[in-house]
Formats: sequence, C-alpha cells, structure tokens
Amino acid sequence: MSGINKFRTDSVRLFACIVEKAALTGTDPVHYCFEQIAMRFDQFLGRRHAKHNDPQRGLMLFDESSTEKRLQTLAREFKYQGHSYGKTRNYAEVPVFLDSKATRLIQLADLVAFSIFRHFEHNDDQYFNLIKHRFDEEGGVQHGFHVLRAQTNSSIQPQEANVFVAAPIVKSE
Repeated sequence: MSGINKFRTDSVRLFACIVEKAALTGTDPVHYCFEQIAMRFDQFLGRRHAKHNDPQRGLMLFDESSTEKRLQTLAREFKYQGHSYGKTRNYAEVPVFLDSKATRLIQLADLVAFSIFRHFEHNDDQYFNLIKHRFDEEGGVQHGFHVLRAQTNSSIQPQEANVFVAAPIVKSE
C-alpha cells in the first residue's frame, strides 16, 4: 500500500464517498455516491484547467459490477441534463468498467476501498493513514473524501462506499 506514496505529491488524487445507511432514507446510495464522486472529480479537472490552462479530460474506470448500466446512464444524465450541482463538463466519455485483473488502477482502487473499509468498520487506520493525504484538497478544503453520517453519534456502518482513483498528468512548474 505504501507504493502509492512513491508517486509525486501532485500526481495521484483520490476520491471517495462513504455513506452511513441511516443517513440516506429514501435515497439511492449508488446514485448519491456516484453524483458526489462525479461532481468532485469534474471540479478537480476544472480547477486544473483554471490553474494551469490545461484542459484535461477525465476518464473514470470502475471494477465490473451490477451497477454498470446505471452508472453509465447517470454519467450521461449528469453531462446533458445535469445533477444537483450543475453539469459535468470535463469527462472524455462515460465510465469504463474493467475486470480488476485487467488493470493495476482498478487493483489500486480496491486497495484504497479496503483501507477505507478498515478505517470505518474496524477503527483500523494502518492503511488509511498511508493514503489520507492523497484525497483531493485545495486551500485547506478537502474535496475528495466525502462522508455522509446519520444525525446520531453512532459509529458509521457504511452501506455504500465508492472509491475513485485519479492519476492526472500534471505539468511540472
């Protein structure tokens, strides 16, 4: 897991959405998490463009799952009709779904998801502490790690946890 820290500080950004089951009564957790990740990654790409005049297009890679068609439909809706925060503008295409054996980025996302799971489910920060500084942030505001908890002070029991690993090409300055 420490291999992620061998990348340049600005070359890997992580995005994750963690939702406590009781916090989303009547709301589809897959839709909610995908909207959060899609919006946050799109804003990251927009900030990169504004800061470096470098119009990068994002590509989201996901592990094959039963939610593939639903996420592709949501991605098109977010681009053309918009989502709760506007329209996505910086994606090259709809999400691509791959077998985790096909690419190391999917395997990396699995490791990130495992570290988040251990952090919340077992209060084990061993791996989470290695990656927590990789979640997208700017100006002291963390954009890449979204947690939605119920109103109670109970420990979080994630119903849905989606993780996205972004590895943008960043210009040296």
